[in-house]
Amino acid sequence: MGSRSRRLTDRQWALIAPLLPSNEGRRGHPFGDDRRVVDGMIYRFRTSTPWRDIPREEFGPWQTIWKRHRRYASDGTWDRVLQALLAQADAAGLIDWDVSVDATIARAHQHATNTTRAPTRTQGALSNYKNLPFDEIEPAGHGIGRSRGGLTTKIHHAVDGHGLPLAIVVTGGQRNDGAMLEQVLDDIRVPRVGGGRPRTRPDAVLADKAYGSGVNRRMLRARGIRAVIPEKSNEIAARKCKGHKGGRPPSFDAGAYKDRNVVERSFALVKQWRGIATRYDKLAITYRAGAVLHAVLTWATLLGDMP
Repeated sequence: MGSRSRRLTDRQWALIAPLLPSNEGRRGHPFGDDRRVVDGMIYRFRTSTPWRDIPREEFGPWQTIWKRHRRYASDGTWDRVLQALLAQADAAGLIDWDVSVDATIARAHQHATNTTRAPTRTQGALSNYKNLPFDEIEPAGHGIGRSRGGLTTKIHHAVDGHGLPLAIVVTGGQRNDGAMLEQVLDDIRVPRVGGGRPRTRPDAVLADKAYGSGVNRRMLRARGIRAVIPEKSNEIAARKCKGHKGGRPPSFDAGAYKDRNVVERSFALVKQWRGIATRYDKLAITYRAGAVLHAVLTWATLLGDMP
């Protein structure tokens, strides 16, 4: 296989391979050449080539790559791999728990939208899997909604203080960013290497004005999380109109807020994969799995560079 086609480094694969499902106790034809198949998945999302056009001579039959990706997407394999890598990173002190949250839009290609979709008001969100049947995992409307840009999907990201992904939630493009904050935070789950309850609570949440509702501020306060979110201008005006009855303004650390740009940079990196920047997948689970796979490689790269 040529170096241009090889997507996984030896160090990355050494971290990922032990975390993938084994053939033990599995019926049917055993998995073969896992690295080649995963390379094919990465190639597909990196280039946005149709599954049928994945080079057979380099990655093997496209059907094998698609079926494995579909299996890993529906059974939560990539989520478990990501959590295992996050556990290693947290044990090494590599996670900065001042978390930034934001969302980005991805235009849905016509090949992704020729499916039956539920009305916009019923469209759900897709985050971590909880061993549910497929029809309960795949959200109504397949995570595609109509926004100003047409039919779109929205990726909600929570990243650590270095801009490295901790949580990925997919919704229709019309979904309000602020309304998704609680679900995005609920998606953060970092197991402890030595055992014990996984860490789910950041030290602080950095977000823009779209997340500054009273509901979100109360939710963060109840969880003991410091909110670094500016007030909206209309909220400031309404508070001032009430005089002393309007209460004090919420605390805001302008210096810490300058670090929120890490989440914007994380979107710039994930959208270098053309299959993420534009959605070609009909199913939300397979599209989100591509974004989670990108997160897996990001953390595997960081851990692989450690001495």
